[in-house]
Amino acid sequence: MHKGMEHLLLQVQKPARYTGGELGSCYKNPADVTLTICFCFPDTYEIGMSHLGLQILYGVFNAMPTVWCQRSFAPWSDMEEALRNYGLPLGALESSQPLHTFDVLAFTLQYELCYTNVLNMLDLGGVPIRAADRTNEHPFVLAGGPCVYNPEPMADFIDIFALGEGEELAPEIACCIEKGKQSGLSRAEILEQLSQIKGVYIPSLYQVIEDSNGQFSALRPTVNAPLHIEKRIVQDLDAAYFPTAPLVPNTEVVHDRIMLELFRGCIRGCRFCQAGFAVRPVRARSPETLVRQGCESLAFSGCEEISLTSLSTSDYRGLEQVCDDLLAFCEPRKISLSLPSLRADSFSRELLQKVQKVRKSGLTFAPEAGTVRLRDVINKNLSEESLLNACALAFEGGWNNIKLYFMLGLPTETDEDILGIADLAEKVYFTWRRVSPDRGRGVRITVSASCFVPKPLTPFQWVAQD
Repeated sequence: MHKGMEHLLLQVQKPARYTGGELGSCYKNPADVTLTICFCFPDTYEIGMSHLGLQILYGVFNAMPTVWCQRSFAPWSDMEEALRNYGLPLGALESSQPLHTFDVLAFTLQYELCYTNVLNMLDLGGVPIRAADRTNEHPFVLAGGPCVYNPEPMADFIDIFALGEGEELAPEIACCIEKGKQSGLSRAEILEQLSQIKGVYIPSLYQVIEDSNGQFSALRPTVNAPLHIEKRIVQDLDAAYFPTAPLVPNTEVVHDRIMLELFRGCIRGCRFCQAGFAVRPVRARSPETLVRQGCESLAFSGCEEISLTSLSTSDYRGLEQVCDDLLAFCEPRKISLSLPSLRADSFSRELLQKVQKVRKSGLTFAPEAGTVRLRDVINKNLSEESLLNACALAFEGGWNNIKLYFMLGLPTETDEDILGIADLAEKVYFTWRRVSPDRGRGVRITVSASCFVPKPLTPFQWVAQD
């Protein structure tokens, strides 16, 4: 928040988005800092502060003694209008420092619809939108996240792309920029040095080759840059940084809980899922590490819920042990344990009993498609019987809140597949009527239908979006 904009807080819908000062925030003496980084999340505070990747990289950067990483989020329309009306730049929460005065602006590209928010934040922060227009006086614009597996749509606007996981890659990038600045290297010289780091792609060092139809065909290095860029992965998650003293939001956010990451990757191979293909191989944290990190995070933050997260939580082999050990800490403190991303075909009564020990949160299943035929097309491998049996177990156990996630626009989809979503939801409802021990409380069945987006590296990457 800029020093001159305190009076604007009374004019916006949610002032807590812009004040900073949260528990877990990092503040350093500027005299001890030689590299300033602003982690820019191109969405609102409530969404950005729910993102585990932000918490991890914020801690990774700030663990470096001479680096200070701060945060900025896309302002809501009321604050954007106020900033433009008063001629004030978008800045960081920790120091009010305008974006254009940082050494590095680090964006995470989580989904395609955030691309325009990146450009808007650069404009609000006083940074030239196009990479070619930036000089030695401007910050380096860095981007990572799942969308950089296809970086070309944003290549004109980003100086540095980081491909893969960032716990090891991010500090290497920061060190290279820090040393380059201290040595008096130019922007171009630093970028050329960065290109030698595994997992780094510098668009300005490559020439785009087009075919006879004017379509993108290939990239050709123009200097000593690698022909192929290989993603970075963290081999040992037990040794990787995890934020046990996380940032605690000042206001209600989308996921107001501790998120404990069980493993990365997935054994299932659903044909629409980018993470299932790009985040390979599957790597898991040990139960002992998970329990320690979970208890430390809860003790620091005071959160009343902890969520065990992964692409498919019920596939974690040590899940029962982790649940038992965490519940020993959580139960006497009235902290609830939630298990999102459950697979209906590996859902058990024993698991249900563990989750409900403190209080019942909603259960989420993702059939993804309304018919068995379409689920087979996307390699979901989930039968209607498995889903209804899992719902029956939940309803018998006293649950009355079920969420079902579906997608629209999947390849080969027909009207019958669409109508199958409503049909399946109705069958879940009648399952509740058949087995619930307490129908007087009613039931809430939430059906969410999102649009299928073809993702790079998946079998569906060349499918046109409906």
